[in-house]
Amino acid sequence: MIEIKNIIKAYNKEVVLNIPELTISRGEIFGLVGNNGAGKTTLFNLVLDLIVASKGEIRNNGIVVSQSEDWKASTSAFIDESFLIGYLTAEEYLGFIGELRGLNKTDVEHFIAGYADFLNGEVIGKKKFLRDYSKGNQKKVGIVGTFLGAPDVIILDEPFANLDPSSQFKLRKLIKDHAAQYGTTFLISDHTLENIADVSSRIVILEKGKVVKDVLKSTTTLQEIEAFFKPVAEPDLV
Repeated sequence: MIEIKNIIKAYNKEVVLNIPELTISRGEIFGLVGNNGAGKTTLFNLVLDLIVASKGEIRNNGIVVSQSEDWKASTSAFIDESFLIGYLTAEEYLGFIGELRGLNKTDVEHFIAGYADFLNGEVIGKKKFLRDYSKGNQKKVGIVGTFLGAPDVIILDEPFANLDPSSQFKLRKLIKDHAAQYGTTFLISDHTLENIADVSSRIVILEKGKVVKDVLKSTTTLQEIEAFFKPVAEPDLV
């Protein structure tokens, strides 16, 4: 589904991402973790053709993303609040996204009703502009918008940030249920290791722009990635 080959991204000769080869299969929930500056958002921006690679190519369902826009019809993403339209209400924004996905007003209203529990009565029907919502509720609207029209690929950058604990648990279930129902390929990054370990079927760790660990989901996944990031204890001084 997503093929990354010889990708290098550099700024002023400083290489921030260097991935010789990485393939993400159809239906995979691909979790990406790493410290700040590891290259997670850079990778997602390259997959979405929001920035230009210094070298290499990325294919989405066989289409080179930098050479054609045909892949966009089957791909959805929420990277940050800049993806929203601040002067629209939540209903107007979701209606706009739905129209892009070929859905009518009734389709969108029915869709929104299915996410009432996640939106928790704090978003729909409030007659507020998106810019006036909390960061958490803005994120909820952006995430729900990515599910509209059941795209083949959904990319979410730190979706659990700014969400309260109950909403984080609900989002975990939404992601897993959606992937199971539609066979959607998810690319998700997050700093919360417990969340990413729970939802992902595969986890890749980036460090200084390079893939340093690539593991399939198992009963010990969380312990493995926690061990990687856990500081090394200094020896006791005698």
